[in-house]
Amino acid sequence: MKVKIEVIRAEMHREDEKSFVGSTVFKADGNKSVYEITFMSKNGKDWDYSLHFTEQSGDEEELLKMDELLENDDDLYNQLLDAALDAYPA
Repeated sequence: MKVKIEVIRAEMHREDEKSFVGSTVFKADGNKSVYEITFMSKNGKDWDYSLHFTEQSGDEEELLKMDELLENDDDLYNQLLDAALDAYPA
């Protein structure tokens, strides 16, 4: 099952010479909450992430389902990461 998302805003910046920190704020069809996924990388290739609510706390079960979806759906994960990378100033 594909989930449609709406990217609300995205950003990416460098913390030092090599590491990157960025985030994408998004809403998924069928979910009440707005989420923010924060991406971190020491080399710009291997990424870690953290998912949390943006505006206010929401349904914890919904958040856990979204996190599981991100773990299992590479296309969705990459769409959110690409939104942040596209926001990186060239």
